[in-house]
Amino acid sequence: MTTTRRRVLGAGIAATAIAALVAGTPALAAEGKKPAATGNPNFTAVQLLSFNDYHGHIEATDGPLSKTQDPSQKAVGGAEYLSSALDALRGSAPQGQSLTVAAGDLIGGSTFLSGIFHDEPSVETLNAMRLDVSSVGNHEFDEGTDELLRMQDGGCHPVDGCYFPDDPYAGADFQWLAANVVKKDGTGTLLPGTSVKEVGGVEIGFIGMTLEATPTLVNPAGVASVEFEDEVETANAQAALLRAQGVEAIVVLLHEGGYQSGNFDQCKGLSGPVATIAAQMTPDVDALVTGHTHQPYVCSVPDPEGNPRLVTSAASYGRVVTETKLVIDKSTGDVVRNRTSAQNHLVTRDKLTPDPAQTAILEKWSTLGAAKAAEVVGSNSEDITGDASGDRGVETPMADLLADAILWGTEAPENGGAQISFMNVGGVRASFLLEPKYAEAPGEITYAEAYDVAPFGNLLVSMDLTGAQIEEILEQQYQPVEARGSRPMLALGVSEGFTYEWDATQPEGSRVVPNSMQLDGVPVDPAATYRVSTLNFLANGGDLFTGFTEGTNILGGSEDLANLVAYLKVNPGLTAPEDRIAGL
Repeated sequence: MTTTRRRVLGAGIAATAIAALVAGTPALAAEGKKPAATGNPNFTAVQLLSFNDYHGHIEATDGPLSKTQDPSQKAVGGAEYLSSALDALRGSAPQGQSLTVAAGDLIGGSTFLSGIFHDEPSVETLNAMRLDVSSVGNHEFDEGTDELLRMQDGGCHPVDGCYFPDDPYAGADFQWLAANVVKKDGTGTLLPGTSVKEVGGVEIGFIGMTLEATPTLVNPAGVASVEFEDEVETANAQAALLRAQGVEAIVVLLHEGGYQSGNFDQCKGLSGPVATIAAQMTPDVDALVTGHTHQPYVCSVPDPEGNPRLVTSAASYGRVVTETKLVIDKSTGDVVRNRTSAQNHLVTRDKLTPDPAQTAILEKWSTLGAAKAAEVVGSNSEDITGDASGDRGVETPMADLLADAILWGTEAPENGGAQISFMNVGGVRASFLLEPKYAEAPGEITYAEAYDVAPFGNLLVSMDLTGAQIEEILEQQYQPVEARGSRPMLALGVSEGFTYEWDATQPEGSRVVPNSMQLDGVPVDPAATYRVSTLNFLANGGDLFTGFTEGTNILGGSEDLANLVAYLKVNPGLTAPEDRIAGL
């Protein structure tokens, strides 16, 4: 069987570096065009539709992809349009020969309408889209392993209860896969690692994984009962088990990704962790559907035997769908890679009719959340921006603003007595712009907008740290280690009154300019003790900021969103904080 596999893979194909493949638009499927025939009666074509990093973006409020990724700048995304795009594309496949899969982060880091209800609305939309299977991503663990299992299996929220008592949450119709998430008690994986689907008389095995670095990206306390294992080793072992069961066509759903410099339908210079992972993963795997970096690409990366293998990603928020035509030899059950192809489709709202089933779901949850969402909780007199470019390694006005809010909520002696506060740039998920985001007046900040900024449900934490320990934490912003994956630089926003200088030309561990840290204009003493506040995510060592775990005299505080809302109410007319970090 191995010999047959290698002969089919190599037929007529020279081993190449990463190459671009073709792309199209959902309109082609809507026009009734069918995929090209396989040209061989022994071959069958299975359609795989895939997306990733949905993040509960169920409403059609997202703008276009970047100008580099889509020069047309068409508005894309929204559950109503994603569902219609999937249906249109399914219409181009032979009856019963289409599967819909995803590569994680379907929930977590979500917009108000889904996140305020613990992402039950997101799962309901995905069920209605007929999603078949997905990997877990790091954000599936935002509320811990127990909550992820509830999202899979159903049941009322342990604190908030049932939002619709007569129709309690029933769980996900699709299966989340977590092949590399292993329970520490030795009883196996947290969720199934693989799923085998029979389509058109052939079997396709799916292996689902999240990135090994997941514990550094979520609250470590929420994942204390599990371990996250190496992606390549896990895939290789699971693929061997699938082949032992007679499954020859194998697809990995991996929540880890890369970057490329071309359009959404191209692959120019793929870089990042996924390029390394794809080059090392066993040739038994026929394709990789990836995510995490929110980038669109359709690439071919040679496997360890030099044979080309598809590696795809569909940007984020349901704005792109990847369509893969997986050609399988019915006599062997194996993928014929030189006949397999993929293309990315923009989910353009001007070419699709909203799915009425999705509209009904949105209306149900919108009615429940409307009054809270529209409550005006603050105002701003100018734009206050976050990491709109996706660069989490720079100081941003929004991260500094959030640090100010944390300090405000923890500086009273009874609340922690904090003097300095830190906020991770990546944890600030939106900006406060003057232009209305929903139905509010210009410059008004609603509860929904505040939620969009701080959707994770973290808690404020205050602690004692020495000046030397604070400097150690700042140095941990730059960690070019494998566990950081595609983001070696993760910046921290700082509260008003604290300043320092950063020199990126210096080696790791020496980038904070000596003697540059100051608090209210006074040099920070390395031996003195300061009260520092942050989020429990960072306090527990999230994002590999392990220096926070050295803190002592720890005091917990309020929930971060509630604190932000309270801060906004007493600080109207907010302006963008000026830079506090020289060189970052």
